[in-house]
Amino acid sequence: MNIKSMINTDSLSDEDLVERVINGQVYLYEALMRRLNARMFRISMSFINDDMEAEDIMQNTYIYAYRNLAKFNKEAKFSTWITRILINECILRKKKMLNRQKVIDAKGINDIVTHTPLNEVMNKELKGLLETAISALPEKYRTVFVLREIEDMSTQETMEVLDIEESNVKIRLMRAKNLLRDQLKDYYRSPELFEFHLTRCDRIVNAVMQQITG
Repeated sequence: MNIKSMINTDSLSDEDLVERVINGQVYLYEALMRRLNARMFRISMSFINDDMEAEDIMQNTYIYAYRNLAKFNKEAKFSTWITRILINECILRKKKMLNRQKVIDAKGINDIVTHTPLNEVMNKELKGLLETAISALPEKYRTVFVLREIEDMSTQETMEVLDIEESNVKIRLMRAKNLLRDQLKDYYRSPELFEFHLTRCDRIVNAVMQQITG
C-alpha cells in the first residue's frame, strides 16, 4: 500500500501519526516504521552484531509497540518510547543468544562461523574498519556512542532510553571516543555506517504490516 498516495505524512509529527493509527488509520503505522527503521537498525546492531537478528528484534519491537500504543504517554516523544522497547528487546535477545552459545560450547562445537548478509556486503575497507572498531567497544560505551554520535540523539534522550544519569552518558561517550583510534574520528559519522538498504526497510515494514492488519 502506497501511503503517500493516500495522505501526505511529511507535515505530520510521529505523535500525530500515532494518534491517527490509534483512531483507525492503521496503514499510517508504515510511515512511522519507515521514519525510524535506520535508527532502530543501528541501535539493534550496537547490541547484537548480527543483521538478521537485528531485523527480527525490530519486527518484534514494532509489533509490541503497535499492540501497546494506548499505553504511549502522549507527553513523551514516540521515538524515545519505542527505542526503550527496542533496547529491552535487544537485552532479552542477547541473553538468549548467550545462553544458546553456552549450550553450543558445552557440546564442544566451537568452530562454527556465522556469515550474514551484512558481512557479505562489507567490502569497503574503511567502512569495515569503522564498524569493526565500533563493534569492539564494550557494550555500555558502544550503545551510548551509537545513540549520541551516529543517531544524533540528545543527551536527554539517551538518558531516557537507557535509564542512566547525565554524567553516565557523558563519561561513557568520552570513554568510547578515547577507545577509538584518533585516525578514525573523522569518519565515524559516515552515512554508510551500518547502512539500512531500502530492501531491508521494505522487508521489515511488510512483515509487520502483514501481522498487524491480519
